[in-house]
Amino acid sequence: MRLLFAALIFVFWNGAFAQTRLPDIPPEQYTVEQQKAAQEFELARKKAPWGPFAMLMYSPQLMNNARAMGDYLRYNSAFDARLSEFAILITAREWSQDYEWYVHYPIAIKAGLKPEIAQALKEGRRPEGMSEDETIVYDFTIELQKNKQVSNATFAKTESRFGKKGVIDLAGISGYYTFLAMEMNMARHPIPANAERLPRLPQ
Repeated sequence: MRLLFAALIFVFWNGAFAQTRLPDIPPEQYTVEQQKAAQEFELARKKAPWGPFAMLMYSPQLMNNARAMGDYLRYNSAFDARLSEFAILITAREWSQDYEWYVHYPIAIKAGLKPEIAQALKEGRRPEGMSEDETIVYDFTIELQKNKQVSNATFAKTESRFGKKGVIDLAGISGYYTFLAMEMNMARHPIPANAERLPRLPQ
C-alpha cells in the first residue's frame, strides 16, 4: 500500500506538476505598473525580481508588499538567522514546498543549523539534539502549522524566551512563508532540474 501511494505521488508530481501555471514575465513585456514594481524591488534587493517574486509580478503591488514584509522577517525580526531559517524550513516541509526548501536549506546550514536536524525535518520526523531555542521554535511553528493554534504551554515558553515581539515575529515568519508556499504550490512553481525534491509524506 505504501509503495502504491509513493508511485501515485511520483506520477502526480512529475506529471501534473511538471509545467508551471505562471511563467516568468519577460521584462520587455512589463506594464508600467510592473516596471515600477520591478524598479522598487531592485532598489530594495539589489537584483531583479526572482523566484516567487518574479511569479508574483502578475500582481505587482502584492509582490512589492510581500517583498517588504520579507525584508523585515528575514533580516530584522526578533530571531537570528539560524532560528529564522529553521522556522522557514519547518514551514517549507509542512507545505512540501520544494523551491522554498531548495533556497533556504543552504542558508540555514550556513547560519549554523545542524544538517541532521534539517534531515529529520525533511523526512517528517521531530529532530533530536535541538538546542533549547531550536526546541521552542520547532514546537511553536509545528503547532501553528499542524494544529492552526499554539498551546498555552508553548506560547508561554516562547514569550518567556523571546518576548511578545518574538511570538508575533515567529508567527509572522510562519505565516509569510506559508503565503509564499501557497502561491508557489498553486502556481506549480518549478525548481532547477538538478534540485532534489522533498519526499512526499502521507497526509
